This record gives sequence, C-alpha cells and structure tokens, in this order.
Amino acid sequence: MFTDAANFDVRDYLRKEMMPHFLCPGCGHGIALRALLWALHDLDIDRDRLAVVSGIGCAGRLSAYIDANTFHTTHGRPLAYATGLALARPDLHVVVISGDGDCLAIGGNHLIHACRRNLKITCLMLNNEIYGMTGGQVSPTTSESRLTTTTPLGNTEPNFDACALATAAGAGFVGREVTRHVPKLKELIKAGLEHPGFAFVEVLSDCTEVFGRKNDLGSSPEMIMRQKSEIRPSAYRDTVDTPFHSTSLPTGILTQNDRPEYGAAYRRAAAAAAAKGAK
Repeated sequence: MFTDAANFDVRDYLRKEMMPHFLCPGCGHGIALRALLWALHDLDIDRDRLAVVSGIGCAGRLSAYIDANTFHTTHGRPLAYATGLALARPDLHVVVISGDGDCLAIGGNHLIHACRRNLKITCLMLNNEIYGMTGGQVSPTTSESRLTTTTPLGNTEPNFDACALATAAGAGFVGREVTRHVPKLKELIKAGLEHPGFAFVEVLSDCTEVFGRKNDLGSSPEMIMRQKSEIRPSAYRDTVDTPFHSTSLPTGILTQNDRPEYGAAYRRAAAAAAAKGAK
C-alpha cells in the first residue's frame, strides 16, 4: 500500500508489462487515468479490493493498464457487468471506465438503470465527443456543427448533457470536470468513490488525433487551452482571463443525495425473506 500522498507515483499502480500504452500523444484519457489512480492513492484503497470494469473504445482500454482486478467487457455493457459484480461482491470498490459512445449510445439503457438502481458503483465517462478508436464517427456528445467521418457536413443532431441525464435518472452523485484541472478532477473522483451509492463522473477529455485534426482545433496544448477559453465555467473566471469568455457549463459536484443504496436494500429484503422461510 502507498499511503503517503506526497509520494504518489503513478507507476506504482500500472502494469508495466503493458507499456508502451496505445494512447495517442496528447490524449486526455491518460490524464484522466492519472487522476483516477491519484484518487485511489489518496483514499488508500486496497487494490486487491478494487475492481475496474471497462467496455470498448479508447476509454475501455484503460483498465488493462491498472494493476488491480480488471475486466474488459463487451461494447456498451460495462455497467451491466459491474452491476452483477457489485451485487455479488459488496466488499469491492467497483469502478467503471467508459467512453461517451460506449456509455451513452449502445450502453445508454444500462446507464439509465444503473442511475435508477443507485448501486454502489463509481462510473467515469470520458467524453471526447467522438468514437476515437473505431473510425471517428459521431457520438451522442458530439457538439453541433462538428465534423466527423459520419457527419462530413457538420453534426446537426443536438448532443446529450450526460450529467443532466444521470441526474434525471436518479444517480446519487453526479459531477463533471475537465482534464486541464487535474487536482480538481482528482478531488471530484475521490468524492465519487466515497459516495455510498451510484456515482457518475463526466470527464471532458480531448481526442487530438481524430476529433482535433478533423475540426482544425490545433495541437494538444491548444486543445487544452480551448477547455479554458470555451468550455470552462464562470466559477474559474478571474482577472487574468480577460481574453477568455466563460460559458455556463457547470463543473464540480452537480448532484448529491443520500437515497437508499440498492445493494443494501436488496440484501435486507433477501435476509427478511430467508428469516420468514425459516419460521
């Protein structure tokens, strides 16, 4: 175990035999992975009691690099697998890593019901607005007018506000942060891991090689600066930011409540039924 936050070394939590990783230079998903591992370090979570479930896509590949109990599942189904795992093994910290396509398109129904059930799972949805691994197609979070391989004239569909969807579906904890602010992202993930119910954390990430190049958004540093100038919330605004114009997109903890956790309620019902049968 590595309990001293000052001595956090991301390499202590990685499967070194899996290196070099497959992520493109400048990919925001690597930043998100570091923030997750930093949060696990700060909370001193035993990796023998950590289960990381992921689906298909760039985000789905991240679980393979984590030195813990990991499960790379089918496209759109990590929350379904995680639901069974969390019910069978309530002693585990179950974390799901999913992409915007994996989580909101083919996996959208699983997300809705995971939020509704409020089982103890922490879900990180890494949102880079595109299917980065499988061809650069439009995703449910692609901004309007953006170019993808399946929207060569610009996306005309309205995109999902994933956090609003999770809140409406009943998630006990909902939050959002950008990869540019790693300490803030780490603290948000920590709060999600500590929440005694379903926690949904949207991480606004960058795909430099597919989405960035297709839309002429510049290099990785320029895309990171775009997070500051175009999509950072007014909460970050100060006098230094005079050239930048904030939007109303909120970050941090957006929803948090203490409604009953599904696993505990299920086990109480099962125990009551067993006691009644014994009589």
